[in-house]
Amino acid sequence: MDFNFSEEQTMIRDSLARLIREKYDFDTRRGVVNSDAGWRPEMWAQFAELGLLMAPFSEEDGGLGGGAVDAMVVMEEFGKGLVVEPYVPCVVCAGGALKHAGSEAQKQEYLSAIMSGEKVFAFAYAEPRGRYDLADLETTATKSGAGYTLNGHKAVVIGAPWASHLLVSARTAGSRREPNGISLFIVDKSASGVVTRDYPTVDGRRASEVHFENVSVPAEAVVGEVDGALPLIERVADEATAALCAEACGTMGVAHKMTVEYSQQRKQFGTPIGKFQVLQHRMVDMFMEHEQSISMTYMATLKLDEPETERKKAVSAAKVRIGQAGRFVGQEAIQIHGGMGMTEELAVGHYFKRMTMIDHEFGNVDHHLKRYTALSAEELPAAAE
Repeated sequence: MDFNFSEEQTMIRDSLARLIREKYDFDTRRGVVNSDAGWRPEMWAQFAELGLLMAPFSEEDGGLGGGAVDAMVVMEEFGKGLVVEPYVPCVVCAGGALKHAGSEAQKQEYLSAIMSGEKVFAFAYAEPRGRYDLADLETTATKSGAGYTLNGHKAVVIGAPWASHLLVSARTAGSRREPNGISLFIVDKSASGVVTRDYPTVDGRRASEVHFENVSVPAEAVVGEVDGALPLIERVADEATAALCAEACGTMGVAHKMTVEYSQQRKQFGTPIGKFQVLQHRMVDMFMEHEQSISMTYMATLKLDEPETERKKAVSAAKVRIGQAGRFVGQEAIQIHGGMGMTEELAVGHYFKRMTMIDHEFGNVDHHLKRYTALSAEELPAAAE
């Protein structure tokens, strides 16, 4: 199998790597994270100018003709710079849903605006009692004339403080946790009845608790099939998970590099600690965890267009491996740096925070291990026959 990147993908990687080095150094990022806004709209506009926001979309939709691999390339570089701008919620999740199931009118109005950077979306799918179950919804959308009325509460909506629109999952039929009866809606965040409480997250991003109080949306706001949006949501969540795995690979690589460099400078008994064999072994283990994570991320990304079961198994396998590797690399990096590794002034601790948060997005290690096991068990009877 050919794992070489295309000329366009290599160009995107090189351009983005240069931009991150020049305009996203650690001190600059700290200043952005600690600012009132928490992000840089001008940086988002620059991402759009570089074509990053249109990279994963087909030429028919106005994109650059790329796909999940292009998103993977972008997210790995974002991981290296700890970029806080909402690429996954806006481009991968909202853009992905519109790409797969949006009407032509929705694509012209919203997808083109996402690619140009004019509109920013957040994906409001998680609920306080959902625990990674995408079908566990208490938010409702009841028929009201020609449209719908939304009521409910969405939790930890990443990027919502910066969003102009929300992509919201809600129950239009059935009971809580039932797979059927789920629909997906585009909601203008400025609509009457949308109430948000914004806050910073531990890894430097911003999120919101979003409450919907009799929010009216037209029928044209429905993305995909009414009552049948769960497969679409699961597909988008898997694509987002693969993108986060790529981001984790970027963060792991930098954490390992920082640790190696520190071990060559820090001295004990007049000798750099990097010359101690036990620490060399640990840093080699960090390198191996990073390399295995890259391989698993490639595998999951390349299987996103495979049949549902194979896609889900590949994504869950990668998320488990990345979650375990991220914890190992982060803990080893902190321990080798010593107490200073946990200080705000040193970058390595911030990389560990981001790796920790990635483990909890769209399902942690335990969740995906259970999903992989369940999917494998479903295949056993067919294999036995």
